[in-house]
Amino acid sequence: MGPDEFHDGYPWRETPGVDDNAYTNVMTAWVLARANDLIDLIYLHGRDDVLDRIGWSDDERVQFAEVAQHLHVPFVGEVIAQFDGYERLEPIDLDAYRARYGDISRLELILDAEGDTVRRYQVGKQADALMLFYLFSAEELREVFESLGYDLTPSMIRKTVGYYASRVTHGSSLSRVVHAWVLARLDRASSWQYFREALSADVADTQSGTTREGIHLGAMAGTVDIAGRCYTGLEVRADALWLNPELPEQIRRLAFDLTYRDRALSIVVDEKDVRIRMADGSPGPCNVVVAKRPYVLVPGEELVHPLGG
Repeated sequence: MGPDEFHDGYPWRETPGVDDNAYTNVMTAWVLARANDLIDLIYLHGRDDVLDRIGWSDDERVQFAEVAQHLHVPFVGEVIAQFDGYERLEPIDLDAYRARYGDISRLELILDAEGDTVRRYQVGKQADALMLFYLFSAEELREVFESLGYDLTPSMIRKTVGYYASRVTHGSSLSRVVHAWVLARLDRASSWQYFREALSADVADTQSGTTREGIHLGAMAGTVDIAGRCYTGLEVRADALWLNPELPEQIRRLAFDLTYRDRALSIVVDEKDVRIRMADGSPGPCNVVVAKRPYVLVPGEELVHPLGG
């Protein structure tokens, strides 16, 4: 079962579980590859002692690589299938249910009351396959797919996002955080709307009383993360700190501090440029890439990169 809690099994099968959930398989491939990378990192730093203590063998390393390169990712045309057999589920008219019931975030309860089951339909409680685009940049995800023997084109990303964005009830407070993120560069107006809805989850108690039982801290932190990382395109990759800003029209300026490899950085992003300053006394230079242009930033220096448009 993947992140989408609606599908814990097939409607045509008595046993629980689904086959080849795309999110689970891709994340497993990534984790196994990172485990082998970690072995390379500690190769000259007490490797044998560490491996003996955890009971690791070279055979396991070979098995990790074998599994990481051969996990199956199901597709329906150019769309990443949520799991194998997803296309066999029936479509559902969510607008019709909204017209009848208003709030359909708990669609599973509505269908249960009608003597039906949500497992029969192509609908999700929250993001599942789209979680991949939340956790990875397109470049990172493309590398994982290539290691599994699949191409991941911009067209496939757009079609996959569009497919699932129209098939979700947002029954989890985290779902809008994920959708705000994955739509940030494809549909900025929708991304901003989801961002606003995630911000108001506890202020307006949008889930009808759940806030009294406890605030949605994950969603609250997620909105901060969207502003700090998503809208600035901030990531760590290929031994560098990357920024590729795409601010919504409603945000004119973002300013924040962060620590990257013990280096204190102050970052300002606005409509005109990106400014990054490294504090005096930081332990040496670091690599920074802004809008695909590489720089070497040194202590006490301010980097200014003009944005086009």
